[in-house]
Amino acid sequence: MARKIVSTGRGGVGKSTFVALITRYLKPPTLLIDLDPDLSLADMVGADFHKEGKRTVSEALYDVISGRQKGINVATTIHELMESLLWSDCLYEDVGFDLITLGSKLTEGCYCPPDELLRKNIPKLAKNYTNVVVDSPAGVEHLNRNIVSDIDDLFVISDPSEKSLNHIGIIKEIMKQVGIKYNRFYLVANYQFDEETEEYLRNSGETYLGKIDYDPDLEEYNLTGKSLLELPQDSSASLSVKKILAKAGYG
Repeated sequence: MARKIVSTGRGGVGKSTFVALITRYLKPPTLLIDLDPDLSLADMVGADFHKEGKRTVSEALYDVISGRQKGINVATTIHELMESLLWSDCLYEDVGFDLITLGSKLTEGCYCPPDELLRKNIPKLAKNYTNVVVDSPAGVEHLNRNIVSDIDDLFVISDPSEKSLNHIGIIKEIMKQVGIKYNRFYLVANYQFDEETEEYLRNSGETYLGKIDYDPDLEEYNLTGKSLLELPQDSSASLSVKKILAKAGYG
């Protein structure tokens, strides 16, 4: 069974960047699951969904529901159709990693149907991978959706703000309330921390792994849309993430 890894934190702290950077160091095969509706992780790992004829989970579900309303495939349940589409239309395959992304809602209402689909199928998908890495959307609302309830390693990415530091305790409380279990709870600082503000994380009572270093190449790659997996091997951001993973026990 795959190791389940989740990256979470407030908006703009670098959750997707962290997931993209660790992907090059994780033992393949790795499945990336992007729960953020803006497809930022796909861009960061160079996955052009539509060019490869792939769809987000929300797009595929919308098409299935629209087809059902028109009387197409009425003999097959929506869940059965979507399970088959996850493996075909929604699974982007690349060297070293595969990617599934939730995408934006195309109908009114909550994310309940695609959430439920992923909740039931992530354990099935995990059987085929060494690691399953979930890139969470901003904030804590996604925790109430409880898409992944059994986590091996939870990485909380923070910026040096009071709201971000308070966010750590809020995450733990919500996970306790909704029944999300985790084996290890890790704190990671983004590049905005200095030595003084890092002390807040070191003295938090949680396991602090270190800081993602500032990297002008990373900034340029994000601006120009280049894959972060193509960063030089001596990239300061990449090397700092490699050290963070080593402290977490990743070979």
